[in-house]
Amino acid sequence: MAAEAAERSAERAGKSSGTGSSALTRSRVRLDLPRAPRRSLLPEYDPEAFGRLSERVARFLGTGRFIVWMTLVIIVWVLWNIFAPDGLRFDPYPFIFLTLMLSLQASYAAPLILLAQNRQDDRDRVTHEQDRKQNERSIADTEYLTREIAALRMGLGEVATRDWIRSEFQDLIKEMDERRLFPAERDEGDR
Repeated sequence: MAAEAAERSAERAGKSSGTGSSALTRSRVRLDLPRAPRRSLLPEYDPEAFGRLSERVARFLGTGRFIVWMTLVIIVWVLWNIFAPDGLRFDPYPFIFLTLMLSLQASYAAPLILLAQNRQDDRDRVTHEQDRKQNERSIADTEYLTREIAALRMGLGEVATRDWIRSEFQDLIKEMDERRLFPAERDEGDR
């Protein structure tokens, strides 16, 4: 039993006595270092650059300029293949090649437009989330200020205001004027 334990510990330490590969020849994975980039058979591309390109293409495909150019190209294509000499015509009457070109253009345009829409949806979602957070902060600030104003009103309920003091002074002046008028009438009546 002790021999088996010693053999296992020797294998773990890389000191195996067999002819197979040892633990020392195997590379250990270092977790404190990033992995080395792997070679891939697929082409590498920058998704952001591709997304920006797809947005530009989608933006162009949605303009009147694109429709005018596409219409002119189709008209020239059809007129050339109808009226050009037989040796120069490259797409005779059923215009199969034109149909193929239009299908190819549509098959590339549709995914590019969808990609551009997805990117716009992502931006809209982020903007909506930021707007929602800003609205929540504004509502919280408004509620806080409303509570503060209510607390101030309650505190000022006992405090004399300018209008109240003015009305008290006016009442006092009227009262003093009335006292002056009555003693003067008494003095005249005494005489």
